[in-house]
Amino acid sequence: MLAAPRSDDEIPAFAAALDRPGLVDVHTHFMPEAVMEKVWAYFDRVRTPDGAPGWPIHYRADPARRLATLRGFGVRAFTSMIYAHKPGMAVWLNEWASEFAADTPDCAHTLTFFPEPGVDRYVAQAIEAGARVGKVHLQVGSFDPREALLQPVWARLAAHGIPVVVHCGSGPNPGPHTGPGPFGEVLAAHPDLVAIIAHMGATEYSEFLDLALRYPFVRLDTTMAFSAFMERIAPYPRAALDTLAAHPERVVLGSDFPNIPYPYAHQLDVLVGLGFGDDWLRAVCYDNGARLLGVAPPDSGSTFA
Repeated sequence: MLAAPRSDDEIPAFAAALDRPGLVDVHTHFMPEAVMEKVWAYFDRVRTPDGAPGWPIHYRADPARRLATLRGFGVRAFTSMIYAHKPGMAVWLNEWASEFAADTPDCAHTLTFFPEPGVDRYVAQAIEAGARVGKVHLQVGSFDPREALLQPVWARLAAHGIPVVVHCGSGPNPGPHTGPGPFGEVLAAHPDLVAIIAHMGATEYSEFLDLALRYPFVRLDTTMAFSAFMERIAPYPRAALDTLAAHPERVVLGSDFPNIPYPYAHQLDVLVGLGFGDDWLRAVCYDNGARLLGVAPPDSGSTFA
């Protein structure tokens, strides 16, 4: 059994022991600094019942330092999870992400979108510019994924095989269109959509696991799942663990770096602690993410679709 990293210093050894080139993390945040500062300000306002900071940003640093930290862990491919929460944001965020990806070749070129006039056009432009993964946040954006303006977008993403990370679960706070119902209808209408359910669908873990088993291109990212922080808020249902263990192909590593209130090693530690075995960890920590982001397969002979 692979030894769990108990600190960030032990992550490179863990990554090397996977017998893979490193780690692939599909849920990391790089965005314009003004936007990141606003995100951090939001988390800074979170308080525990006794008034203590409730969500301290563990990796608050400048972009160069954050990139060096992530690469130092052995993360070989990652994303710049941007998301628009109002009309007029997505185009300039996509332009920023395109420039960032050009300067950062190990970061998958990321796009976002919002239900607004012209959305299908600018998503098409982002794909033509080389975007390889998308991100939308139904809770923060407070929009219905079933909106008519988005139907051609979902169809386009499905046709191009572009994976899209969707925060559609009701954690940490429910939104008017979160939960398995609204996005489940999107999947029913677009069953070929490559959807990555952020945070494994917290808080509706079992329901989103069911969707991942129903639709062949749906994946669940591990972001914050099983962490001590999330287990206090929304523990993963123990009754679903056997199913999760039996389906490593449905799970992919995500972390929320740098916006996490604990060390990166903790996410890996708790995944090892599930006791699902080394092959499960290899699939989750590298193979599945590499397939999704188009990373070259490892020399060990794994087959990539």
